[in-house]
Amino acid sequence: MFSLIKPKKCALALLGSGILAFGLYNVHALSGVTEGGVLGMTLFLHHWVGLSPAVTGLVMNAICYLMGWKLLGKEFIAYSIVAGGGFSVFYAVVEQFDPLWPQLADHPLLAAVLGALFVGVGVGLSVRAGGAPGGDDALAMSISTLTHWDIQWSYLISDLVVLALSATYIDLSRLGCSLLTVLLSGQIIGLIQRLGRPVEAEKTEPEAPVNEQP
Repeated sequence: MFSLIKPKKCALALLGSGILAFGLYNVHALSGVTEGGVLGMTLFLHHWVGLSPAVTGLVMNAICYLMGWKLLGKEFIAYSIVAGGGFSVFYAVVEQFDPLWPQLADHPLLAAVLGALFVGVGVGLSVRAGGAPGGDDALAMSISTLTHWDIQWSYLISDLVVLALSATYIDLSRLGCSLLTVLLSGQIIGLIQRLGRPVEAEKTEPEAPVNEQP
């Protein structure tokens, strides 16, 4: 399986994982802004049903990766292992240091925008390499493959469903910041995935054959 991967794509996936880990630790962990996708769903289930996120997160991430493997193949799993493993290593490193901007806890709107930038760029680079650093990303890539939607809309739909459920227990101001984060990050991921890639040429009517002179 790992014979399928390319060093440049591995480096891109690792760069994305490092940016994501840095942003989640220094921004999201301080802001109190909730998430969509798998993480938001684990928090929802923990609040209303009492299930541990350690259990529900493991199950839901496994389902998302299994779906990605079925739809996207072994290469996807290989790059996802690189991206996910890289994220864990980078996060373990950055959490050894004090957060760079502790004052962000008092500025949720700024944290929402800055957090979206880190998540969008970090995840976008990993997805561009072909891997998913988290179950949310595997789910979005699978939805995009099934529906042929641009990936930012796949992120948006899955996140909106979870945020709508989260509205049953989270105050509206905090939920608004969460919505801003997922809107911006999804668009940035889509932009990075498309960046520099040629647009498919529009189909044109075939030209009439030229009559040859006798």
